[in-house]
Amino acid sequence: MAGKALAQAFGKEVRLARMSLGLSQEELANRTGLHRNYIGMIERAERTPTLLVVERLARALQTKASELIARAEHRAR
Repeated sequence: MAGKALAQAFGKEVRLARMSLGLSQEELANRTGLHRNYIGMIERAERTPTLLVVERLARALQTKASELIARAEHRAR
């Protein structure tokens, strides 16, 4: 699985999870302590988050980091 494909899939999963909770990028940024622009860059696969950022995103999106990554891996196949 290519890294770019996984990054794109992860970004899509973050966006879907965010939207399913009715959150804007700004609201997700506030929940994670990250900048709104950084959230957008993750969603567009322009940045690859660290493991700690993945954990913060997962917590804010009311899921487990492992589930978020697993869904991205499945999408990237």
